[in-house]
Amino acid sequence: MARASNLKNRVRDFWNAKSCGETYATGKSEREYYESHSKARFSLEPYIIPFAGFHEGQGKDVLEVGVGMGADHVEWAKSKPRSLTGIDITPRAIEHTRRRLAIYGLKSDIRIADAEHLPFDPDSFDLVYSWGVLHHSPNTSQGVAEVFRVLRPSGTARIMIYHKYSLTGYMLWLRYALLAGRPYLSLAHIYANYLESPGTKAYTIGEARSMFSQFSQVKIKTQLSFGDLLEGSVGQRHTDTLLTVAKHLWPRPLLRRAFKNHGLMQLIEARK
Repeated sequence: MARASNLKNRVRDFWNAKSCGETYATGKSEREYYESHSKARFSLEPYIIPFAGFHEGQGKDVLEVGVGMGADHVEWAKSKPRSLTGIDITPRAIEHTRRRLAIYGLKSDIRIADAEHLPFDPDSFDLVYSWGVLHHSPNTSQGVAEVFRVLRPSGTARIMIYHKYSLTGYMLWLRYALLAGRPYLSLAHIYANYLESPGTKAYTIGEARSMFSQFSQVKIKTQLSFGDLLEGSVGQRHTDTLLTVAKHLWPRPLLRRAFKNHGLMQLIEARK
C-alpha cells in the first residue's frame, strides 16, 4: 500500500512539473498560448477528434478523467453538455484548464481528484472520457472499475491506454535493453522506467479486454501514434545521435502499412 502511494506521489510530481504537451504551447498572449497547443495536439493526433466524438456531449452529463492542459475539455464544453466535470491529480493541470475555459467563457466543474477513487456517486454520468491517463495510475484496473461505477446504465466510456506491442516499445527496448547490453529486460520494465512518468504501463489487447470485461460491449482499435512515427518533438527525454538519425531516416509510409497493428495507443469504447 505504501509503495503504491509513493509511486502515485512520484507520478503526480512528474506531471505537475510539466503538463503533457506544454512543449507545443507558444504565443505572446494567453489565447495564442493555448490555441497553439490545441493546433499542435490535433494536428499530431488527428484521431482524437473522431474517437472522442465531442459533439456527442450535447445534452449529456460528461466526465473527463485527466484533463491535462484542457484542450479536449474545451471541446467537450463547446458541445453544450448538460453538465461537464473534469478531474486531474495535478494542480498544474487544473490551473491550465481553468484558465483555458475562462478564455472562451466556458464552464466546468474542475477539481483535483484521484482516478482510482472518483468523488462521484454511482450512475452519475452518461459519458466518461480519458485520453492517455489511466495507464499512469498505479492501479489501472481500479481506475477502469471506477469509470464503470460512475457511468449510468447504457453509458459510454471512451478510454485510451497504451498498447504493449508497439513501435514505441520496440524502439525503447532496442535503446535501453539490447544496445545497453541488457536484452533480458522486459517491455514492462522499459515502459515503467523510460516512457513518461514512473511506473507507466502498457497492455496487450487481451489484458485490456479483461480489465473492461464488466462492460456489456467493448470495441478496441490500435492506433499508430506520433511517437511510433517519430514525429513532432517526440523523444526529447531520449535525445542522442541515434534518435536524430532515426527521425530523418524513419520509413513512415512503410511503417504505416507493415506495422499498422503495432501502434502505442489502444482506443477503447465500452458501453455499460
